[in-house]
Amino acid sequence: MEIHLLDQQLKAGEIPAALATANQILGRSPDNFAAWLGKAVALMRAGRATEADEAAERARSLCPGEPQALLIQAMLDQRLGRIDRVVEQLVPLVESGSPHSAEAGIILSETLWYAHRRDALSKLVSRGGAWLSDPRAQLTLARLRAIDDPSGAITDLATLASNGNMPLIRRIAGFEAAGLLDKTGRYREAFDLASRVHAQTTPPYNLDAMLAQVRYQAARLARREHWKSSQAQPVEGVVMVVGLPRSGTTLLEQMLDCHPDISGIGEYEGVDVLTSSLMAMRVLPHGLASLSRDVVMNLQGRYLAGARRIQRPGARWLFDKNLRGWRWLPAIATVLPGTVFLRTFRDPRDMAISAFLSHFNPISEGWTGDLTMIRKVAEAERSILPDILDALGAPYESVRYEDLVASPSPHAHRCLSRLGLRMVDQVIHPESNPRAVFTLSHAQVRQPIYQTSVERWKNYRFAFDSSWDSL
Repeated sequence: MEIHLLDQQLKAGEIPAALATANQILGRSPDNFAAWLGKAVALMRAGRATEADEAAERARSLCPGEPQALLIQAMLDQRLGRIDRVVEQLVPLVESGSPHSAEAGIILSETLWYAHRRDALSKLVSRGGAWLSDPRAQLTLARLRAIDDPSGAITDLATLASNGNMPLIRRIAGFEAAGLLDKTGRYREAFDLASRVHAQTTPPYNLDAMLAQVRYQAARLARREHWKSSQAQPVEGVVMVVGLPRSGTTLLEQMLDCHPDISGIGEYEGVDVLTSSLMAMRVLPHGLASLSRDVVMNLQGRYLAGARRIQRPGARWLFDKNLRGWRWLPAIATVLPGTVFLRTFRDPRDMAISAFLSHFNPISEGWTGDLTMIRKVAEAERSILPDILDALGAPYESVRYEDLVASPSPHAHRCLSRLGLRMVDQVIHPESNPRAVFTLSHAQVRQPIYQTSVERWKNYRFAFDSSWDSL
């Protein structure tokens, strides 16, 4: 009966309730396969991939050959960058012709695309299979067409964006069409298409709620108030990016991930879980100083456990490339003192147009759907950075994107020196990094470092007014 309730809650998108139900079942029956699998699904939908990975692993240990568990694990492996394991486990399932082969084909095609294994993806398509009848496969076919026929792919993607019956696919197709229009110099068309897609698929966004923490910090900085030192044990080997999306965060992470002593862990959800926990305790923004050492160390241990789970073996440093840490620096400094921060920033107009033309999560990053909101976010970020890092006494380096792409070596050397590491030539060749990137910059970082994105905003002068001048 409870398993039926868990299924209903998952189908209805009632994620907190589903997690509670799964935990209740597991409290009485620790080896219940369906409860572990349901918990994995709920955690994955909540954006807690590393915790979901643990639950999925437990489910598969109970029923190793169960196809649905294999599919859930493959989606998590994709998100966590375990590309070879996805391929190894899904190819046989795609070729099996079982009821699960179509879903396996969709997951595998998406994985191969983001991993830039174009030849393998072409072979997957040429072999055929039930998955090609799925409406989502049209996105894969359009992506492959774009390699040799960008104009034809634009037509296919725009059609899919207008007529598709799956909202998420319509949104992705629309922004990928806008990206191709941009690359072919059709800037007004790119902007107009992105505007339509945002209007149709980006819900209203509460910018004031998002920026409340930032404004609190800015007010304290203006009053020169002191931040209390953390009671936690300092962490070792944690470096974290601080910057807005499209400011060079992925490039810097991919560069430093090429160093043998640094492991990039992608957009790890640890900071989101940490801040959600603090908000549930009602200590943000005013009560961080009241936290006991035991509470802080518990939160620290939870963050580190998940991060270490996906850290490359043998690396001394992990690089957390989360995109929301810049808003929560006092909380991070309280729970993870000793973290080294690398601040990235660029011309806000370049950041803005890149964000506006890109497919971000319309719920958590809905501010990217409106240039006025993007400008206000950029203003808020600059109202506290880098001053908040100085006020917290946090070790950091600032990296300007335009300087990094113009002269990668000295800036990479500066960041490595901050970590006590020697310079190695590999870090200025991120295109050779074998680790797959599942971010909007996945294509750019598979190319040698280039400068053509600098002053990209000038192709869209019509979209910017004098309100941007102060930035």
